[in-house]
Order: sequence, then C-alpha cells, then structure tokens
Amino acid sequence: MNTKLHAIRDSQGRPLDLFVTAGEVSDYIGARALCDSLPDVDWLLGDRGYDADWFREALKDRGIRACIPGRKQRKMPVKYDKRRYKRRNRIEIMFGRLKDWRRVATRYDRSPKVFLSAIALAAIVIYWL
Repeated sequence: MNTKLHAIRDSQGRPLDLFVTAGEVSDYIGARALCDSLPDVDWLLGDRGYDADWFREALKDRGIRACIPGRKQRKMPVKYDKRRYKRRNRIEIMFGRLKDWRRVATRYDRSPKVFLSAIALAAIVIYWL
C-alpha cells in the first residue's frame, strides 16, 4: 500500500496543511485539495508533479507566482526561477524529518486517517512544541 503526502509549509519549514492520497494517484489531486488552504504568499515552490495549467492559473488568480518546472512532455517549456527552485530542498528536509518517526516512515497504520493523524502528531511534536 503506497501513499503520497502533500504538504504546505511556511518559510520557517513548519507544515501548515497536510493531505494524503493513494500512491498511484496523480499529484493534481493533492494540489486541488490544498489549493484553497494556501496562505497569502508571493511564491509557491513545487516539483514537476504539480505542473498543470489550471493550477498555475489558480495561483495567478490568488496573486501567487509559481516556481514549478515544466513536465518533460510539455510542448512549450515553462520558465521558472531556477535559483529560487533550489530552495525546494527545504521541503524535502521537512519530509525527511517527519520520516524520522518510525511509525511514519514504515507506515504501520492501514487506515489513511490514522496514518495522517500519526503524521500530524509527528509534525506537532517536531515543529510546534
């Protein structure tokens, strides 16, 4: 059983919102679920999985600039700030710190709700306490 964790984090690396999807589901589902809970920010950094025209338009409507590289099969390449995109490693560091908790890394829980609550508990202890 695979899962993907989608997260919104603040500039200090703390997770603000979490969403779990099945492993074989497209990243667009996570993007759509978290789109309404985005805070007021200037930039959004994301990986290639979030490259969709509708998502870029939704961000533009909210006044957020997207720093998301285009997918390889895109016919027209998308410009993005490569220097700013290098900061995305901070997001990966956040996911790595969450996986330091053995329960999260090995996914003991079968239920997605229980698994998400274990991730939320780890995030609270690591970042907010």
